[in-house]
Amino acid sequence: MESSDAKKAGTRVFKKSSPNSKITTYLGKRDFVDHIEHIDPVDGVVLIDPEFVKDGKKVFAHVLAAFKYGREDLDVLGLTFRKDLFLATTQVYPPKTEDPVQLTRLQERLLKKLGSNAYPFKFELPPGSPSSVTLQPAPGDTGKPCGVDYELKTYISESMEEKPHKRNTVRLAIRKITYAPERPLPQPQAETEKEFMLSTHKLHIEASLDKEMYYHGEEIGVNVHIANSSSRTCKKIKVTIRQFADICLFSTAQYKCPVASLESEDGFPVGQSGTLSKVYRLTPLLNNNRDKRGLALDGKLKHEDTNLASSTIMDDTIPKENLGIIVKYKVKVRVIVAYGGDVTLELPFTLSHPKPPDETPPSTPAPQVPTEEAAAGAASGDIPVDHNLIDFDTDGPDKNEDDDLIFEDFARLRLKGGEHLDSADA
Repeated sequence: MESSDAKKAGTRVFKKSSPNSKITTYLGKRDFVDHIEHIDPVDGVVLIDPEFVKDGKKVFAHVLAAFKYGREDLDVLGLTFRKDLFLATTQVYPPKTEDPVQLTRLQERLLKKLGSNAYPFKFELPPGSPSSVTLQPAPGDTGKPCGVDYELKTYISESMEEKPHKRNTVRLAIRKITYAPERPLPQPQAETEKEFMLSTHKLHIEASLDKEMYYHGEEIGVNVHIANSSSRTCKKIKVTIRQFADICLFSTAQYKCPVASLESEDGFPVGQSGTLSKVYRLTPLLNNNRDKRGLALDGKLKHEDTNLASSTIMDDTIPKENLGIIVKYKVKVRVIVAYGGDVTLELPFTLSHPKPPDETPPSTPAPQVPTEEAAAGAASGDIPVDHNLIDFDTDGPDKNEDDDLIFEDFARLRLKGGEHLDSADA
């Protein structure tokens, strides 16, 4: 028997209402995907109480991407440690006839379900807009963490410039995530030689990766080859995967953080005329780095886990200041040599999400128009056979698709004593 808390199948729609329930915002998803070649639009529907807007008030939708680079308790004297990276506002009600919204399939179904008081909106994010990134706070830190975040706000106001009241506002936390497709990039590899004093020959080291693109949770193989023709001895090797986060404000500051590492003496020492060829395997995971403050993570929604931040896909035409935080990854191979210092190699690679499958349902085929030959065959009694006799859609093309819409509230954390959070929840 199915458990009572099991969720039935269907199209999930996230909704949230204003405190006075005058407007309700509906979204089909909370993650908006950057597919490199295009970006998913931020689209939804706003349900309006007609009694509240009959005196000439208007309804607006507003999307803001901002980089928060300071703690909230430091925001004093009207100064905020926050930089706006993208801002767009549109009027939802009354709708503007000169700029109609091209409806998606989900918006059409929501408008049919909610009735005449529902109005659509859509935002097209520009190419190169920043992805959501959160800097991991320390265990004792409170308040909203630093990073790049997106917020969708719908509100009732007299004009676009007027500051709305909280009771007439719906705030939703959304995030933009990059899905990098497979690209034919060269395999990362590096080699170096080191010459020592009083030694006529050199130490030669090569390192390479399996490929350039890795997905979160995927194991990374580091192939290392050492050919020691010198008189020194290689004692051991250290392999580290490091995350580099460039904070792009008025000046760029770079933070380095190891996310996976290993140290091995297997096959060592490698003395004069010795060689070593070995593959070292590491997996960068957030579960092993939850205590590291300042580690860049993919944008996090409340009550949901996340992962290490994906690599930023750079475009030379986009200023770095518009990205807020630029994330890169490198594998560092370090060979420790007795009485000769260390020899180091670095291999850059890309860490991202796999491109999701296309979830767009196939369109209903248009009815076939009878040809002249078919009409002639019907007149003569020789009716052609229709090979498309099987229809898996038992309800037919006119079925009511609104029945599989499942409305799910944006979670609001309720505390003891009736207290609740007024910030954007997701």
